[in-house]
Amino acid sequence: MSTYDLVADLPLHIDGYELEGLVQNVSSDFERKTTIIRLRGGGEEGVGEDVVYDAVDHEIAQKAGPTLALAGEWTIRSFSEHLATLDLFPEPAERGHVSQLYRVWAYESSALDLALRQAGRPLHAVLGREPRPLTFVVSLRLGEPPTLEPVTRRLERYPTLRFKLDPTPSWDAELIAGLIATGSVDSVDFKGLYEGTPVDNPADPDFYLRVVAAFPDAWIEDPKLTPEIDAALEPHRDRITWDANIHSIADIEALPFAPRMVNLKPSRLGGIKPLFDAYDYTAERGIGAYGGGQFELGVGRGQIQYLASIFHPDTPNDTSPSGFHVMDPPPGLPASPLPPAPAATGFRWG
Repeated sequence: MSTYDLVADLPLHIDGYELEGLVQNVSSDFERKTTIIRLRGGGEEGVGEDVVYDAVDHEIAQKAGPTLALAGEWTIRSFSEHLATLDLFPEPAERGHVSQLYRVWAYESSALDLALRQAGRPLHAVLGREPRPLTFVVSLRLGEPPTLEPVTRRLERYPTLRFKLDPTPSWDAELIAGLIATGSVDSVDFKGLYEGTPVDNPADPDFYLRVVAAFPDAWIEDPKLTPEIDAALEPHRDRITWDANIHSIADIEALPFAPRMVNLKPSRLGGIKPLFDAYDYTAERGIGAYGGGQFELGVGRGQIQYLASIFHPDTPNDTSPSGFHVMDPPPGLPASPLPPAPAATGFRWG
């Protein structure tokens, strides 16, 4: 039986739903907006979080309100099939298909939470898995011009913190030496697969090799493999991981070489079935996985932590508590690994 089959036939009763907007200035120096989906039925509430990146998409949906025909008797499977027939965006999404995946995940994760709460069971029990302590890293960009300060400020307060950093060509020898001295870099994300975004990076073999050589034990995420870069990074293939291009099992199969590790972001897979099928696919083939977030501001962060704790708790999960997102993280945040914190019922963490 597949992992998805364990939840697909859970009964689901929906009376209606509501939308709630969240907003926060986060450490990447932008105002993040998300939308909480609250499905209600049978005296219970299920929640999920829409992590579409464009603020206007949230504003339009929140202004339109709960216009989708979701009420009725379903299973997780039939609800997903019904959702696929609906237009989830009152106006065309700014980023097209990828935003569609994010919003599908929001509604399906809310439905899964509601179905589990109506059944009186937590997700891990239905899947036959035990939550384990969750290793996490904090994802950061070091500004332009880049400085050590975002890293050292956090380490002063949280000395055991580990990082996934976004290198840029402006990283000089002094900065790299300072980062090496901290001993805190677990991953470097080249953002090589993005185009037309503020985080685009050039495919520069000298830049890539400078960083890769400096951090010989770090994972290398999303390099852009031009023929020259592919040849240069060939000795480091065991460390190369993929994120931005992973929306499906087909995307994993289409990678230029068999990966040792991939980032399975629940929202980017776009639904319970494609996500759970990807967990099965990677496990069957001995491919490692780690989780990633999308600057969730609410329940969505706990949900990706929950999933990571039962599917890949010991990898460099980019699932830090959301308190680390702000420019100056406050004291008192939990250290890695996070102790298991599943709710008594539903798809919730903490």
